[in-house]
Amino acid sequence: MNNFKEKANFIWSIADLLRGHYKQADYGKVILPFTVLRRLDMVLEPTKKQVLEAYQIHKDKKPEVLEPILNGIAKVKFHNRSKFDFTELAKDHNNIAANLRNYINGFSISAREIIDYFSFEDQIKKLDEYDLLYLVIKHFVDAKDKFEVTEPMEMGYIFEELIRKFAEISNETAGEHFTPREVIRLMVNLLFANDKDILRKEGIVKTLYDPACGTGGMLSVADEYLHELNSSARLELFGQELNPESYAICKSDMLIKGQNPANIKFGNSFSQDGLEDEKFDYMLSNPPFGVDWKKAQKFINDEYENKGYAGRFGAGLPPISDGSLLFLQHMISKMKQTTEGSRLAIVFNGSPLFSGGAGSGPSEIRKWIIENDMLEAIIALPDQLFYNTGIATYIWIVTNRKEAKRKGKVQLINASGSDWENGDKDNPFYIKMMRSLGNKRKEIGDGKNGKPDQIKTITEIYAAFEESEYCKIFDNDDFGYTRITVERPKRMPVREHTQTGNDKGEIETDKKGNPVPDPDLRDYENIPLKEDVEEYFKREVLPHLPDAWIDHSKTKIGYEINFTKYFYKYKPLRSLEEIRKDILELEKLSESQIKEIIDLH
Repeated sequence: MNNFKEKANFIWSIADLLRGHYKQADYGKVILPFTVLRRLDMVLEPTKKQVLEAYQIHKDKKPEVLEPILNGIAKVKFHNRSKFDFTELAKDHNNIAANLRNYINGFSISAREIIDYFSFEDQIKKLDEYDLLYLVIKHFVDAKDKFEVTEPMEMGYIFEELIRKFAEISNETAGEHFTPREVIRLMVNLLFANDKDILRKEGIVKTLYDPACGTGGMLSVADEYLHELNSSARLELFGQELNPESYAICKSDMLIKGQNPANIKFGNSFSQDGLEDEKFDYMLSNPPFGVDWKKAQKFINDEYENKGYAGRFGAGLPPISDGSLLFLQHMISKMKQTTEGSRLAIVFNGSPLFSGGAGSGPSEIRKWIIENDMLEAIIALPDQLFYNTGIATYIWIVTNRKEAKRKGKVQLINASGSDWENGDKDNPFYIKMMRSLGNKRKEIGDGKNGKPDQIKTITEIYAAFEESEYCKIFDNDDFGYTRITVERPKRMPVREHTQTGNDKGEIETDKKGNPVPDPDLRDYENIPLKEDVEEYFKREVLPHLPDAWIDHSKTKIGYEINFTKYFYKYKPLRSLEEIRKDILELEKLSESQIKEIIDLH
């Protein structure tokens, strides 16, 4: 599969034809739909003749009868009954636009809908007007070998490389469309790690869902994994996507793979949940980092206020600027409430771990997930791993069916490789730098081409569920804290010193004789949930502030996951002797270099 970039580059070279007629930012509007069309055309080629013969026999039948017959002969879940294919189209320069429209109209309904999402008719008119339509089609006919893929995943890679190129020149964010494949493989491994016995059963059927499925990379990798594990197993794939081009590509990929294309929905998962009543065995997602939910705000607020926990967002709402935890709540609402339950893996940046204090939306969401024993594990990944951001990322594993040894526990795995960069060269998660692809400069080794199999290592650490240098196991309560409000009395202004030297002034009291709190002296303490609040207060506060008290009416419970703290390693400062030695060596080096420069002149 190493030549997928070469294939993508050849396909993208059609841009040479478009220069002068199209803006660079619009190249993808031609290249992407033609790539989908050509791929569909190649899949149908072996049975094209038989489909046309069957069409002549059955063409008078109703569509609901005709379509399944022709799909069956095509041996996939779509067909084309036009007399044209790409090879035939390239034989008639003079009627190319009319013939292409005839060809597109010959597709079955599910495939034709995909083309519609590209607004393809606009491109046909424009290309025909510029007398480019024939040249473009001829280019794709000549590129036949670029669509003859040997591995199921290869076309997905080609599509993603094309989208990356499109995103780069149109100043869009490529990472919004797809996730690095090694990250997906790791997520899938973690998701299925403890279920292999179940998934190896003869004829087992499971469902998997991605609410922000992009071009379908996560769905495809999961399907490939299960097929390799058990060729008789069936994974029914579901997804929803907001970007029209990504949606169309994902749906075409599902068609070709024999999945039900109706399971892929278009629209905003928050405000237009296309799979509202569905529940799934497994879920995967990499929602956009830090995406705001302003467009769906009214819908989400209404559901939160009117449905509460009967809806999707009962636990709380995060800030409008970051909808990450909305995606997680949405996915949790799709869990099966059965003995089998469900499992999900989702990628976040660091914000969902700790943003928001006690009582805030993010803290309340974490509290709800952890107190309901759904958070199973979090894996810290390296920075510079994704195409659209250089920041560190984390995989959350969430489930409503923890195995017995994991109940009441949360596993944290530090696979960031950061210790290696600080000097620990034995760190198994060190990531070598690679040629930059957007912000991506690192990758997780998959054991191929001489790389370490870090995916396997991380998965084994997760499955073993044992503490080590890179794995910590905590009780659920370890992430909780009680936030208390510490008050001190307000004192009346001092007019003159007293004989005792006490110049603080008298304490103000209310009508009941209780001291009035001074807002300027108010303070807060976060006390670990496992500690007794009163004992902590007596030990840590009263010795320093003997007149202080706790306002229990303002006490709140919060949850945060301070990942860095749990894996912090103290690094001793360098000795003065070491520093002095380095300075002297630098001075010697500088002197020799200055001497060389002087000698040259």
